[in-house]
Amino acid sequence: MSKPGSWSEKEKQSKASSSVDHVGTPSSGSAVGFGLEHVTEEDRQRVLRKMDWHLLPFISLLYLLSFLDRANIGNARIAGMAEDVMLTGLKYNVVAAVFFVPYALAELPSNVALKLVRPSIWIPSIMIAWGLVMTLMCLCNTYEGLIIARVFLGLTEAGLFPGIAFYLSLWYRRQDVARRIAIFFSAATVAGAFGGLLAYGIAHMDGIGGLHGWQWIFCLEGIVTVLVAAAAFFCMHDYPETATFLNPEERAIIIAMLKEDSQGSDKEFKMKYVWDAILDYKTYVQVGIYLGLLVPVYSISLFTPTIVRELGYSSTNAQLLTIPPFVAGCIATILVGVYSDKLHLRGPFVVAGCTVSMIGYIILYTQTSAGASYAGAVLTAVGVYPCIAVVLAWAGSAAGGDTFKGVVLATVIGIGNLGGVCSSFIYLHPPRFHPGHGTCMGFLSMSIALSCFAMWKYNQLNKRNERICIEQNIDESRREDFKDIGNDSPLFRFTI
Repeated sequence: MSKPGSWSEKEKQSKASSSVDHVGTPSSGSAVGFGLEHVTEEDRQRVLRKMDWHLLPFISLLYLLSFLDRANIGNARIAGMAEDVMLTGLKYNVVAAVFFVPYALAELPSNVALKLVRPSIWIPSIMIAWGLVMTLMCLCNTYEGLIIARVFLGLTEAGLFPGIAFYLSLWYRRQDVARRIAIFFSAATVAGAFGGLLAYGIAHMDGIGGLHGWQWIFCLEGIVTVLVAAAAFFCMHDYPETATFLNPEERAIIIAMLKEDSQGSDKEFKMKYVWDAILDYKTYVQVGIYLGLLVPVYSISLFTPTIVRELGYSSTNAQLLTIPPFVAGCIATILVGVYSDKLHLRGPFVVAGCTVSMIGYIILYTQTSAGASYAGAVLTAVGVYPCIAVVLAWAGSAAGGDTFKGVVLATVIGIGNLGGVCSSFIYLHPPRFHPGHGTCMGFLSMSIALSCFAMWKYNQLNKRNERICIEQNIDESRREDFKDIGNDSPLFRFTI
C-alpha cells in the first residue's frame, strides 16, 4: 500500500470500476446541483430523523430476532433441555460453542456479497434460512442433533450483524452512526430481557403437541423470524438514492452529506480494497478490542440464567430475574451511543464501559451474598453492552471507502465472534464461577489496553496527515487524487 507523500500517478489516476457507486451524484430527479451550502443543520437533522423512523425500528427488530434465536439456548437449558437431552459434563458448552465457528467464518463473505447484492434481497434471504433452522430445532432430541442444528444456525445467521452495521454506514455519516448502531444493538439487550420473559411463558406449554416446553421456545421463535423475514423483502430500503420515503431534496441532502463524510474515499467495489482492509494492522487492533468485549457479552447472554439460578433462585424465577440486567444494559447502550456521537469520541467511552463491567465482575468474584452478586451481574451488562456499538462505529470510521469499511467491519465482527467459543467453556464451576469471571476481567483489560493504544496511534496519524497537508499544500480540492488509498490519504482524519 502506498504511503502519504509517495503516491504514484497510477494511484492518483486509477480508472473507475463498473460497480455501482451507492453515494454518487444525484440523478436528474434528485435535485441536481443541490449541495450542502444550501441547507442548515436543522435541515440535516430533520432528514436524519426521518431516516431513523423508516430504518431503525425495522432493523432493530431483525437483530432482536437474531439475538433471541442465538441466545435462547440458555433459556432452553434451564427449562428442561439439559435433562431431556442429557447434556452432562461439557455437552451444553459444546452445543453453545459450535455456533460461533461457522458464524465467524461466514461474516466476511457475507459482507462482500452485501456490497454486490441489494440489502433488501440478501438480508431477508439469510433470515428465512436461519428462521427455518431455528424452527426445526424443536425436533432435535439428541445431543448430536443439537450440534448439527447450531452449526447451521451459526452459518445462516452470520451475515446479519455485520451486514446491518455496514448497511447503516451507507446511510449515515461517521459522526452520526454510533447512536444508530447503539439503538439497533440495544435490540440484543431487549432480546435478553424479552427472551427470559418469553421463555417463562412458553415453558408452560410443556406437553402440548407432544413437545417439551424448551422445544416450543425454538419452534415459536423460529416461526416469528420466518414471518418477519418475508415482510423484510418488501419493507427494507436499499440505499439513500433509491429510498422512496425521501423526496428529491431530502435525497440530495443525504447524498451530499455522505460524499462530504467520505473524505474522498472511493465507493466502488475493487478487490484491492478487500486486501487493503485485510492487511491493515489497524483492522486487527479493532479486532482485539472487539474480541475483548465479546467474551463477556456472550457469557452474559449464555450463562446469566444459570448464574442467577445458582444464586439460589428457582428456574422459573431465574428466567424473570434475567430481565433487569438486560434492560439496564439497553438503556446504557442508547445513552452512551448518543453522547459518543455528540462528543465525537469513541475510545474514552470504551475504556469507561469496560471499567464499569470489570467492577461488576470483581463483585461477582468476591461476594457471596445473592443481593451483591446480582448487583454485580447488572453492572457487567451496563458496562460492556454500550461498548459494542461504540467499537463498531469506531472501526467503521477508521476505514476509507465502502468496500474497505465493509471488509473491516466483517473482519472485526467475524474474528471477534470467536470469543463466543471461549465464552462457552469458561463457566464450568458453580456456584461461584471464578474461572469465568476472571477470564472476562482479563479480556476486558485487553480491550482497555488496545483502546488506549488506538487512541494514541490515531492521534499520531492525524497529526502526521495534518503536517503533510501543510507541507505539500494539499486541500479539499484534491480529494479525488487520493480516493484509492483509503485511510492512508493525507486528508483522512481518524476518530479518537
